Amino acid sequence: MAIKEVEVTAKKVKRRKITLKTVKIVGLVLFLVLFVLFLILRVIYNGGKFTITLDPNFALKTGLIIYEDKIEKRSQRRLFAKELEFMDNVGDNWVYQKLKENNHFEKDGAHNDENLMIYTFYTENTGQRTIDYWYEIDIDDVTRHVDEAIRIVIYRNGQEKVYAKINGDTKTPEKRTEDSNVLTTPFYSDKIAVLEQRAKMPPNAVDKFMIVVYLSGPDPDCLDPLIGGEIKMHMDIIESHIEGVDENATKEG
Repeated sequence: MAIKEVEVTAKKVKRRKITLKTVKIVGLVLFLVLFVLFLILRVIYNGGKFTITLDPNFALKTGLIIYEDKIEKRSQRRLFAKELEFMDNVGDNWVYQKLKENNHFEKDGAHNDENLMIYTFYTENTGQRTIDYWYEIDIDDVTRHVDEAIRIVIYRNGQEKVYAKINGDTKTPEKRTEDSNVLTTPFYSDKIAVLEQRAKMPPNAVDKFMIVVYLSGPDPDCLDPLIGGEIKMHMDIIESHIEGVDENATKEG
């Protein structure tokens, strides 16, 4: 009886060791999978600063450059805005007042404010001929339909243009402000918020861009289901637009 008990005990110990080893292996595999998933999500969301990218081939061919400091003029292929970790909804009129009160029209680079993502940069034609270029803001990812109430304001050389998704119910453009009959420019599509052409930019000319992104409280689509939503976008400066979308795109001189 003693011998059999020893054999049974030895088998139990062996099974326990095998089970423990298996659990450790499975745990390690799960940890690695979760770690890789975390890295992927971090790249997608936390690494998702608003970027402005200049097509390098177009830049080489034309002499178009981009930079964020009008004094240093350090040419870069890609510029990075500073992301906002949290954005609450605000009034449209309040936004413009905030921009003036805090002298945002005089600042360069990233200069975010309360509930406002703001970035200023420049394009300059250092070449010898007049050129055209397109600027496009793409929506890379959106959750909880937060794009329904997002406003993208572009000041190009001081001229304001406000972009917003069309009203979800009426399917018409949103108002610029709650007390105005001026309308916003509708997003070009679900994936392209802004698509514009800068035509006939002469040599040595400089375009100043100030981009403002905020969540419009007065927008009829700004409702509780949007709470916790995220949006990720980027801007491209390119020689030509996306194939098949030139027919309706706006040309700006």
